Amino acid sequence: MSFTFIHCSDLHLDSPLDGLERYPGAPLDALRGATREALVRLVDLALREAVCFVVIAGDVFDGEWRDMNTGLFFNAQMRRLERAGIPVYLKQGNHDARSEVGRALPLPGNVHVFPSERAGTFLIASPRVALHGRSFPDRAVPEDLAAGYPPPVAGAFNVGVLHTSLGGYAAHDPYAPTTLDVLRGRGYDYWALGHVHAREVLQVAHPRVVYCGNLQGRHALETGPKGCELVEVLPGEPPRGRPVAVDAVRWSSLVLSIDGLPDPAAWRRMVEVRLREAHASDDGRPGAWRLRIEGTGVLHRWLSARAEDVQAELRTLADHASGGRAWVEKIRLATRLPAPARRLSPDDPLAECLRFADELGADPQRLRAFADEALHDLLPKLPRALREGPQSVGLEDPEALAALLREAESLLLERLQTGPA
Repeated sequence: MSFTFIHCSDLHLDSPLDGLERYPGAPLDALRGATREALVRLVDLALREAVCFVVIAGDVFDGEWRDMNTGLFFNAQMRRLERAGIPVYLKQGNHDARSEVGRALPLPGNVHVFPSERAGTFLIASPRVALHGRSFPDRAVPEDLAAGYPPPVAGAFNVGVLHTSLGGYAAHDPYAPTTLDVLRGRGYDYWALGHVHAREVLQVAHPRVVYCGNLQGRHALETGPKGCELVEVLPGEPPRGRPVAVDAVRWSSLVLSIDGLPDPAAWRRMVEVRLREAHASDDGRPGAWRLRIEGTGVLHRWLSARAEDVQAELRTLADHASGGRAWVEKIRLATRLPAPARRLSPDDPLAECLRFADELGADPQRLRAFADEALHDLLPKLPRALREGPQSVGLEDPEALAALLREAESLLLERLQTGPA
């Protein structure tokens, strides 16, 4: 018998998006409601596709609820599935472990939660499916939970549900760490993984191992389409899956290059095209964009001389290109002048400065150490508001340091091209 199911994870319902108020023009209501809208779209997809079941591989919630409305909203969406006869199999992850969420509501009868004291198995009679999983009892789970999962059920399609830091994902907290060899060794057909917020197919078949990513990007580092995995199972064939985007707001990082552009008019035309393309790729969703202007060319002087005007113009162009549905979260200027036409002798002080800047730019750790030493006496003299918090000068940010280095390098290049003052 063929069937389909949905694998999703990391809903982080009502996740607090702190600090947005300091961004002028931020669409606060859309951003704060995005995690809920993404879940509504997920349920819409399940009903439209008439899936056999839904798997949630952890972190439905982002920790303790601010109020009961978070739980009530989740239950309301699960009841939509219940009325359609669609069961839900839920694993609690590090953010919604039993020790992390003190409030509780009785779940609808179609929602089945994996136990936390040991691995458990849920069986579906038709089609014959066995789902294996273990919820997190606490936020920090240092042991390999997958190693203790039960053997596969004979004659069934076996699904392992796991919230994990698989080996190699150093950017994520190392909870329930495991390896592909351990997952292969369980003998299952499909591993539904959660915790990592970027989609990745780690193994195509025998078993199929997939991080589906999170349901909704929540900040500028979670870019691109977000959603779930729609998995199709056909008799005698490995399962096949495809990502389906259900995000309500799309975060994007866009590069706008000045390379080869002769004048501001040409740059504006390029920007308009890129922003229209970006909005089209978002399928009309509201967009939260981070823009980076980079490249080498004569436009560097024009951009640097009117940085504030350029930022205002970019926000206007983004608003026009998206029909008012895109918000520019941040703009980074990282352009530079072309290399000087005249040659420099090896002992020229400016040449030595440029070489040193190149070395620092290629080694972020060395740049950090250089900045710490150079600013050691200055930083304590700055007002606290300029050293810490949202209004700080940002010298602890590697990107900010790199931008300052590029600005210094551009000043050197300009000095070389114009000669001594």
